[in-house]
Amino acid sequence: MPSFDFFNYQNNELFCEQVKVKDIIEKVKTPAYVYSKNSILKHFNEIRDAFAEASPLICFSVKSNSNLSICKILADAGAGFDVVSGGELYRVLKLGVSPDKIVFAGVGKTSEEIKYALENDIFMFNVESQSELANIDRIASDLNKTARIALRINPDIDPNTHVKTTTGKKENKFGIDFVIAEQIIKDIKNYRNIDLKGIHVHLGSPIYEPEPYVLALEKVNKFLQEVLDDKDKQRIEYINIGGGYCISYTGEKVKRPLAFATEIIPVVKKLGCKVIMEPGRFIVGNAGILVSRVTYTKVSSWGKKYIICDAAMNDLVRPSIYEAFHRVWPVNTDVPMPEVEMSYKVQSARLNQQRDMSDELELVDIAGPVCESSDVLAKERWFPKVKEGDLIAIFSAGAYGFTMSSTYNTRPRTCEILVDGGNISTIRRRETYEDLIAGEEEFLNER
Repeated sequence: MPSFDFFNYQNNELFCEQVKVKDIIEKVKTPAYVYSKNSILKHFNEIRDAFAEASPLICFSVKSNSNLSICKILADAGAGFDVVSGGELYRVLKLGVSPDKIVFAGVGKTSEEIKYALENDIFMFNVESQSELANIDRIASDLNKTARIALRINPDIDPNTHVKTTTGKKENKFGIDFVIAEQIIKDIKNYRNIDLKGIHVHLGSPIYEPEPYVLALEKVNKFLQEVLDDKDKQRIEYINIGGGYCISYTGEKVKRPLAFATEIIPVVKKLGCKVIMEPGRFIVGNAGILVSRVTYTKVSSWGKKYIICDAAMNDLVRPSIYEAFHRVWPVNTDVPMPEVEMSYKVQSARLNQQRDMSDELELVDIAGPVCESSDVLAKERWFPKVKEGDLIAIFSAGAYGFTMSSTYNTRPRTCEILVDGGNISTIRRRETYEDLIAGEEEFLNER
């Protein structure tokens, strides 16, 4: 069977590093997120080594996975952090991360968040509008501080990713177009408590080719050459090239960081700036799985089959809102997983040439219990026959999995488990019913 970094099948059983996933679940129940520490470190080191020539500050994108223990692993490995809210900033400061390794992104930073960041002397704000810049300047003046900023440029580049995760096209809410950016740079002296240190460009995620990065950075370089005089060029010390590097969700081969670095670094050298990066998905995406248990199997009179499991869209929302594809396979099975899993029509045509499908696989929807038709984790998949009580693994769930989960349908959020070699640690306990009403119960009798 194919291997997913530190998740692999041995003797028909799924392991995370040296531990049987089945043994983990016997202790913590389902649903459960399970992460591999050494997979996280492997991916962080791979992207750091690939871009080593540029000596980047690698700021892990906290929104992709904000668990304190995950962030601590990366902090201990030397990572900085990209935060997009006051809450994310609070998390990384709680770990003792040096503020000079924190950048604050996001299109709608509130005055309270800006004040909190300035009071903690973070490294840099990625500024997304003239009004935000004016607000940061005002708050910094009130605090008698100087705010370091990078202008986030919207280069109007299509990264050929999902419409809901693209951020660098002119119709997106993110960033500043070149015309307005030029005016800000010309007027920067009017912002007395602002230190313009860099330019920020983030195009979206996941991005499968280096060309969009190259095109965006070439446009930025041309822009800076045209609008900056020699003194201004010295001021622009940093180029933040964002994140968005792809992972393989289906088992297909994708370009690794070195392929991106080979194309990106020559353009960065033209800019003559220090480099900041904001990867998230590449580091943690394939370092985590969501494990669920089959609750029921259900067959309609016309032959449609459903596997109803105890994980749902509130646990992993990506398939529902992004039509995202995640590989799913039983935790214990003697049926090999296809090396590459495609749409069921393509897969059916290939598999039908190899074997009788009815012997091993059946066409199913894998769905959760939430009262929404969109609560389908995997649609029309050829899947090994399973029965009630069997465990299934949803792969590539380490990024934008738990961090986007909710308590919709008043379902407690699941636990998170970390595996390091043969050691298992709970890094977030499962919520209880009591947790779900803790913020409400005290007000019941006050009405």
